[in-house]
Amino acid sequence: MAEKTIKQKKARVPDGKHAPVKLNVYGLDGEIAGEAELPTAFKADYRPDLIRRAVTAMEANARQPYGPKPTAGTRHAVSTWGKGRGVARVQRLKGSSRAAQSPNNVGGRRAHPPKVDKDLGKKINKKEIHQAKMAALHATSVPEIVRGRGHQFDEELTVPVVVKDDFESIKSTKDAIESLSSIGVYADVARAKNGRKIRPGKGKMRGRKYRSPRGILVIVSDECDGGRSIRNLAGIEVVTPKALNASVLAPGGDPGRLTMITETALAEIGRWGE
Repeated sequence: MAEKTIKQKKARVPDGKHAPVKLNVYGLDGEIAGEAELPTAFKADYRPDLIRRAVTAMEANARQPYGPKPTAGTRHAVSTWGKGRGVARVQRLKGSSRAAQSPNNVGGRRAHPPKVDKDLGKKINKKEIHQAKMAALHATSVPEIVRGRGHQFDEELTVPVVVKDDFESIKSTKDAIESLSSIGVYADVARAKNGRKIRPGKGKMRGRKYRSPRGILVIVSDECDGGRSIRNLAGIEVVTPKALNASVLAPGGDPGRLTMITETALAEIGRWGE
Protein backbone atom coordinates (compact mmCIF):
# COMPACT_ATOMS: atom_id res chain seq x y z
CA MET A 1 0.00 0.00 0.00
CA ALA A 2 1.48 3.26 -1.10
CA GLU A 3 2.18 5.77 1.62
CA LYS A 4 0.13 8.94 1.46
CA THR A 5 1.98 12.23 1.48
CA ILE A 6 0.32 14.77 3.73
CA LYS A 7 0.96 18.39 2.82
CA GLN A 8 0.48 20.98 5.54
CA LYS A 9 -1.60 23.93 4.39
CA LYS A 10 -0.15 27.36 5.02
CA ALA A 11 -2.45 29.99 6.37
CA ARG A 12 -2.55 32.98 4.09
CA VAL A 13 -3.38 36.57 4.84
CA PRO A 14 -7.10 37.09 4.08
CA ASP A 15 -8.06 38.99 0.95
CA GLY A 16 -7.53 42.71 1.28
CA LYS A 17 -4.99 42.31 4.07
CA HIS A 18 -1.53 42.84 2.66
CA ALA A 19 1.61 44.48 3.94
CA PRO A 20 2.59 47.76 2.23
CA VAL A 21 5.65 47.83 -0.02
CA LYS A 22 6.74 51.29 1.14
CA LEU A 23 6.67 52.70 4.66
CA ASN A 24 6.55 56.33 5.68
CA VAL A 25 9.31 57.57 7.98
CA TYR A 26 7.95 59.98 10.58
CA GLY A 27 9.78 62.73 12.41
CA LEU A 28 9.26 63.69 16.04
CA ASP A 29 6.76 66.33 14.91
CA GLY A 30 4.62 63.70 13.18
CA GLU A 31 5.44 64.92 9.66
CA ILE A 32 6.52 62.48 6.96
CA ALA A 33 10.31 62.82 6.66
CA GLY A 34 10.90 60.21 3.97
CA GLU A 35 10.20 56.67 2.84
CA ALA A 36 11.63 53.26 3.67
CA GLU A 37 11.21 49.96 1.88
CA LEU A 38 9.64 47.09 3.81
CA PRO A 39 12.45 44.54 4.43
CA THR A 40 12.18 40.95 3.23
CA ALA A 41 12.05 39.77 6.86
CA PHE A 42 8.50 41.17 7.08
CA LYS A 43 7.28 39.13 4.09
CA ALA A 44 7.17 35.65 5.60
CA ASP A 45 4.07 33.45 5.42
CA TYR A 46 1.29 34.38 7.82
CA ARG A 47 0.93 31.42 10.21
CA PRO A 48 -1.30 32.26 13.21
CA ASP A 49 -1.44 28.58 14.15
CA LEU A 50 2.35 28.37 14.38
CA ILE A 51 2.54 31.65 16.30
CA ARG A 52 0.06 30.36 18.88
CA ARG A 53 1.96 27.08 19.24
CA ALA A 54 5.33 28.81 19.68
CA VAL A 55 4.07 31.34 22.24
CA THR A 56 2.34 28.60 24.23
CA ALA A 57 5.57 26.59 24.31
CA MET A 58 7.68 29.62 25.30
CA GLU A 59 5.35 30.54 28.14
CA ALA A 60 5.24 26.93 29.34
CA ASN A 61 9.04 26.67 29.30
CA ALA A 62 9.29 29.88 31.33
CA ARG A 63 7.15 28.53 34.17
CA GLN A 64 8.80 28.08 37.54
CA PRO A 65 8.45 24.70 39.24
CA TYR A 66 6.23 24.90 42.30
CA GLY A 67 4.93 22.69 45.07
CA PRO A 68 4.28 22.68 48.81
CA LYS A 69 6.87 22.03 51.46
CA PRO A 70 7.26 18.25 51.93
CA THR A 71 6.21 18.50 55.57
CA ALA A 72 3.24 20.84 54.95
CA GLY A 73 0.17 19.72 56.89
CA THR A 74 2.07 17.06 58.84
CA ARG A 75 3.66 19.16 61.58
CA HIS A 76 1.34 17.95 64.35
CA ALA A 77 1.57 15.59 67.31
CA VAL A 78 -1.18 13.14 66.35
CA SER A 79 -2.35 9.64 67.14
CA THR A 80 -5.37 7.52 66.32
CA TRP A 81 -7.87 6.43 68.95
CA GLY A 82 -8.35 3.10 67.26
CA LYS A 83 -11.68 1.33 66.85
CA GLY A 84 -14.45 0.78 69.33
CA ARG A 85 -15.33 4.39 70.15
CA GLY A 86 -17.98 4.98 67.50
CA VAL A 87 -15.94 7.65 65.70
CA ALA A 88 -13.85 7.72 62.55
CA ARG A 89 -10.43 6.18 62.93
CA VAL A 90 -8.51 9.25 61.71
CA GLN A 91 -5.48 10.86 63.23
CA ARG A 92 -6.30 13.34 66.00
CA LEU A 93 -4.28 15.92 67.88
CA LYS A 94 -2.74 14.67 71.10
CA GLY A 95 -4.99 15.49 74.02
CA SER A 96 -7.82 16.60 71.74
CA SER A 97 -10.59 15.17 69.60
CA ARG A 98 -9.80 17.42 66.63
CA ALA A 99 -8.79 15.51 63.50
CA ALA A 100 -5.55 16.56 61.81
CA GLN A 101 -2.91 15.62 59.24
CA SER A 102 -4.97 13.14 57.21
CA PRO A 103 -5.83 14.29 53.65
CA ASN A 104 -9.59 14.23 54.28
CA ASN A 105 -9.44 16.52 57.31
CA VAL A 106 -9.69 20.30 57.56
CA GLY A 107 -6.14 21.61 57.89
CA GLY A 108 -4.69 18.27 56.87
CA ARG A 109 -2.04 17.57 54.24
CA ARG A 110 -2.88 17.41 50.54
CA ALA A 111 -3.31 13.94 49.11
CA HIS A 112 -1.54 14.55 45.79
CA PRO A 113 0.14 17.98 45.80
CA PRO A 114 2.08 19.43 42.81
CA LYS A 115 5.61 18.05 42.52
CA VAL A 116 8.58 20.36 41.91
CA ASP A 117 10.22 17.73 39.73
CA LYS A 118 7.34 17.73 37.22
CA ASP A 119 8.34 19.00 33.77
CA LEU A 120 5.94 21.84 32.92
CA GLY A 121 7.58 22.68 29.59
CA LYS A 122 6.53 21.91 26.02
CA LYS A 123 8.79 20.75 23.21
CA ILE A 124 9.01 22.69 19.95
CA ASN A 125 11.49 22.66 17.11
CA LYS A 126 13.96 25.51 16.67
CA LYS A 127 12.82 26.05 13.08
CA GLU A 128 9.24 26.40 14.26
CA ILE A 129 10.31 29.03 16.80
CA HIS A 130 12.10 30.94 14.02
CA GLN A 131 9.21 30.66 11.56
CA ALA A 132 6.78 31.80 14.24
CA LYS A 133 8.92 34.89 14.90
CA MET A 134 9.01 35.77 11.22
CA ALA A 135 5.26 35.19 10.84
CA ALA A 136 4.57 37.41 13.86
CA LEU A 137 6.89 40.05 12.37
CA HIS A 138 4.89 39.95 9.16
CA ALA A 139 1.61 40.43 11.08
CA THR A 140 2.92 43.72 12.50
CA SER A 141 3.04 45.13 8.95
CA VAL A 142 -0.62 44.45 8.07
CA PRO A 143 -2.88 47.30 9.30
CA GLU A 144 -6.05 45.16 9.33
CA ILE A 145 -4.46 42.53 11.58
CA VAL A 146 -3.07 45.21 13.92
CA ARG A 147 -6.49 46.86 14.22
CA GLY A 148 -8.11 43.48 14.68
CA ARG A 149 -5.98 43.00 17.78
CA GLY A 150 -7.56 46.13 19.27
CA HIS A 151 -4.79 48.69 18.81
CA GLN A 152 -5.73 52.31 18.17
CA PHE A 153 -3.77 54.62 15.85
CA ASP A 154 -4.38 57.16 13.10
CA GLU A 155 -5.87 55.82 9.87
CA GLU A 156 -3.19 57.24 7.57
CA LEU A 157 -0.24 55.70 9.44
CA THR A 158 1.75 52.92 7.82
CA VAL A 159 2.70 49.99 10.05
CA PRO A 160 5.11 49.23 11.45
CA VAL A 161 5.47 52.90 12.37
CA VAL A 162 9.01 53.90 11.35
CA VAL A 163 10.45 56.97 13.11
CA LYS A 164 13.67 58.91 12.68
CA ASP A 165 16.66 57.94 14.82
CA ASP A 166 16.16 61.24 16.66
CA PHE A 167 13.57 59.37 18.72
CA GLU A 168 16.39 57.52 20.50
CA SER A 169 17.76 60.85 21.79
CA ILE A 170 14.60 61.98 23.62
CA LYS A 171 15.53 62.79 27.20
CA SER A 172 12.20 63.15 29.03
CA THR A 173 8.89 61.30 29.19
CA LYS A 174 7.07 64.58 28.52
CA ASP A 175 8.84 64.99 25.18
CA ALA A 176 8.19 61.32 24.36
CA ILE A 177 4.44 61.75 24.97
CA GLU A 178 4.40 64.82 22.71
CA SER A 179 6.11 62.85 19.95
CA LEU A 180 3.71 59.92 20.28
CA SER A 181 0.76 62.31 20.10
CA SER A 182 2.19 64.06 17.03
CA ILE A 183 2.85 60.77 15.25
CA GLY A 184 -0.66 59.50 16.04
CA VAL A 185 -0.15 56.47 18.31
CA TYR A 186 -0.73 57.93 21.79
CA ALA A 187 -4.37 56.76 21.67
CA ASP A 188 -3.05 53.22 22.16
CA VAL A 189 -1.21 54.29 25.32
CA ALA A 190 -4.48 55.74 26.64
CA ARG A 191 -6.25 52.48 25.73
CA ALA A 192 -3.75 50.46 27.76
CA LYS A 193 -3.99 52.87 30.69
CA ASN A 194 -7.80 52.87 30.76
CA GLY A 195 -7.94 49.10 30.25
CA ARG A 196 -6.32 48.29 33.57
CA LYS A 197 -8.76 46.01 35.43
CA ILE A 198 -8.81 44.01 38.66
CA ARG A 199 -7.96 40.38 37.99
CA PRO A 200 -10.70 37.83 38.77
CA GLY A 201 -9.94 34.96 41.10
CA LYS A 202 -7.37 34.45 43.83
CA GLY A 203 -4.52 35.92 41.79
CA LYS A 204 -5.49 39.38 43.01
CA MET A 205 -4.59 38.26 46.54
CA ARG A 206 -1.19 36.98 45.50
CA GLY A 207 0.67 40.03 44.25
CA ARG A 208 -0.93 40.29 40.80
CA LYS A 209 -4.10 42.26 41.46
CA TYR A 210 -4.32 44.11 38.15
CA ARG A 211 -4.26 43.12 34.48
CA SER A 212 -3.28 45.66 31.83
CA PRO A 213 -3.54 45.38 28.01
CA ARG A 214 -0.37 45.13 25.99
CA GLY A 215 0.35 48.34 24.09
CA ILE A 216 2.97 49.58 21.65
CA LEU A 217 6.14 47.59 21.02
CA VAL A 218 9.02 50.05 20.56
CA ILE A 219 12.10 48.66 18.81
CA VAL A 220 15.30 50.69 19.18
CA SER A 221 18.79 49.92 17.90
CA ASP A 222 20.39 49.83 21.36
CA GLU A 223 19.90 50.91 24.97
CA CYS A 224 19.24 54.63 24.73
CA ASP A 225 17.64 57.66 26.39
CA GLY A 226 14.60 57.40 24.15
CA GLY A 227 13.84 53.88 25.35
CA ARG A 228 14.29 54.85 28.98
CA SER A 229 12.02 57.88 28.61
CA ILE A 230 9.13 55.87 27.18
CA ARG A 231 9.28 52.46 28.85
CA ASN A 232 7.27 53.54 31.91
CA LEU A 233 4.16 54.45 29.88
CA ALA A 234 1.18 52.10 30.08
CA GLY A 235 1.41 49.05 27.83
CA ILE A 236 4.70 50.03 26.18
CA GLU A 237 7.56 47.57 25.87
CA VAL A 238 11.01 48.61 24.64
CA VAL A 239 13.31 46.02 23.02
CA THR A 240 16.20 45.74 20.59
CA PRO A 241 16.07 43.61 17.41
CA LYS A 242 18.10 40.88 19.14
CA ALA A 243 15.39 40.48 21.79
CA LEU A 244 12.54 39.95 19.32
CA ASN A 245 10.64 36.68 19.50
CA ALA A 246 7.11 35.41 18.89
CA SER A 247 6.05 36.11 22.47
CA VAL A 248 7.10 39.78 22.28
CA LEU A 249 5.66 40.34 18.79
CA ALA A 250 2.42 38.46 19.52
CA PRO A 251 1.67 38.49 23.26
CA GLY A 252 -0.62 35.65 24.27
CA GLY A 253 -0.31 34.17 20.78
CA ASP A 254 -2.42 36.94 19.19
CA PRO A 255 -0.48 38.36 16.19
CA GLY A 256 -0.57 41.97 15.04
CA ARG A 257 0.98 44.04 17.82
CA LEU A 258 1.29 47.76 17.06
CA THR A 259 5.02 48.30 16.52
CA MET A 260 7.11 51.46 16.34
CA ILE A 261 10.67 51.11 15.10
CA THR A 262 13.58 53.44 14.46
CA GLU A 263 15.35 53.57 11.10
CA THR A 264 18.55 51.95 12.39
CA ALA A 265 16.63 49.11 14.04
CA LEU A 266 14.65 48.57 10.81
CA ALA A 267 17.89 48.35 8.85
CA GLU A 268 19.22 45.75 11.30
CA ILE A 269 16.08 43.63 10.90
CA GLY A 270 16.40 44.07 7.13
CA ARG A 271 19.72 42.21 7.25
CA TRP A 272 17.99 39.09 8.59
CA GLY A 273 16.85 38.13 5.10
CA GLU A 274 20.31 38.46 3.55
